[in-house]
Amino acid sequence: MHHLAAARPALRAVVSKPSSTRSLSLLRAASSSSQVATASATTRTASQSNAATRNNSVTRAFSVSSRAMAGGVGLGEDNVRPPYDQVLQDIADYVHNYEIKSDTAYNTARLCLMDSLGCHMEALRFPGARAVTGPVVEGTVVPNGAKVPGTNFQLDPIRAAFNNGALIRWLDFNDTWLAAEWGHPSDNLGSILAVADWLSRTNVANGKAPLTVEDILTAAIKAHEIQGCIAIENSFNRVGLDHVVLVKVASAAVVSKMLGNTRDQTVDVVSQAFVDGQSLRTYRHAPNAGSRKSWAAGDACSRAVNLALLVKKGEMGYPSVLTAKTWGFYDVLFKGKPFEFQRPYGSYVMENVLFKLVPAEFHSQTAVESAVILHKQMKDAGKSSDDIKKITIKTQEAAIRIISKQGKLNNYADRDHCIQYMVAVPLIHGKLEPQMYNDDFAADPRIDALREKTYCEEDATYTKEYLEQDKRSIGNTVTIEFNDGSTLSHGLDYPVGHARRREEAIPLIAAKLEKHLDGHFDDAKKKQILGLIDNHDALLKMPAHEFVDIWVKN
Repeated sequence: MHHLAAARPALRAVVSKPSSTRSLSLLRAASSSSQVATASATTRTASQSNAATRNNSVTRAFSVSSRAMAGGVGLGEDNVRPPYDQVLQDIADYVHNYEIKSDTAYNTARLCLMDSLGCHMEALRFPGARAVTGPVVEGTVVPNGAKVPGTNFQLDPIRAAFNNGALIRWLDFNDTWLAAEWGHPSDNLGSILAVADWLSRTNVANGKAPLTVEDILTAAIKAHEIQGCIAIENSFNRVGLDHVVLVKVASAAVVSKMLGNTRDQTVDVVSQAFVDGQSLRTYRHAPNAGSRKSWAAGDACSRAVNLALLVKKGEMGYPSVLTAKTWGFYDVLFKGKPFEFQRPYGSYVMENVLFKLVPAEFHSQTAVESAVILHKQMKDAGKSSDDIKKITIKTQEAAIRIISKQGKLNNYADRDHCIQYMVAVPLIHGKLEPQMYNDDFAADPRIDALREKTYCEEDATYTKEYLEQDKRSIGNTVTIEFNDGSTLSHGLDYPVGHARRREEAIPLIAAKLEKHLDGHFDDAKKKQILGLIDNHDALLKMPAHEFVDIWVKN
């Protein structure tokens, strides 16, 4: 207890300082009156007594708190290492031992890979995205390093993972998973692509066989599953953590296997991902929404690769990183609540992942789709947005909590997370595209005029069915009241990117990719890339580095 005793003088000095200041003021006043001098002495005595009481209270609280936190009183803490947390072991067992047999999962993974790289290419049109790419030291080229699609960069796998992850996610246009926690499982492709490309180039340089695109898709299916299954029942956003913690965990696990780590090493890697510092959601919400939300996934990807490489070199793991009392993830960051799971790991998440066909935060997708339809109905009725008196959006609780906001929108990130903005634009223009979040476009006064007339309400059914395993709907209804008293209304339970509308979505995914490739490649290269969407067998067999080379700038 010597450390507590040593702390007491410092505590006493801090608490006593305000009393001393008041006493000096009273003593100065005492020069003009002996009565004041007497009062000053009395006040000083009372102040010192109060300070002593406060000091004793603080010291006792400090002592109690320290004893509660430190398990080392008496003979000391028990230093026997427990078995590794079961959550860590389950992830490693799945990654190393589970065989993916689902054709639906592989077919969806192919679409996911192509769609994600299309988003990656589209992001390169934006200066902010380009600014965060490239090597740390300008001009660095890594021999046999991972190439970054759409650029001439060839980087180490850690930095390449950041580049890929940031570009795939920059426009918030890649696939989505919605449950107790939200996220974009294709963020994991940032690390998977970088490691697969680097390993393949290194293998070929050493006379060994490269990895194939099938290896990439298998890793993607498993990363989707890890991130998505944890997200189903466990809300990180409700404790203020960003969902990219799950990107770090999932990427770390699958990359560990790709690097040749053993099952036990992968357990260590996953423990490292959980003990690593986790991102706050501050940058996704009013009043702080900002561009970090566009590269946070890239950061998670790069950290995952780094941790897997450290363990490959001999770095240790932490057995009770989740369950350790006081110091573990659950106690420190999850309010003491252990993770809950609805289902074992398989291929469920990839099979049911959501594709984005409009660049809008996914809780708003059906609202945006409805707004596009309502624009046409208004036009047919001879009306425009100028005739609108009021807009009501009935939505899920999650949408109200995440993307309903009023007041000035400060940047791109603010706008693509504002449901009022995302509905106003298609009501005016009949569409919503990435450049429509830029400052110059947002200066159109009609947009804010409609935002001020838009009200969001929770629909209990939408909230309920959003969480139901057999539905997982993302419903919205948009109702317009016009100045003449007439109304129009349109609602949808499932957006076009939902698994229930997958066949309808496939040609739209191809059209989205084709649009994203415009201006980046000549017609021959575009045709080659677009042909891979449907040529499943050829894509699976393609060496990973040759696949990446198709996307690299000449």
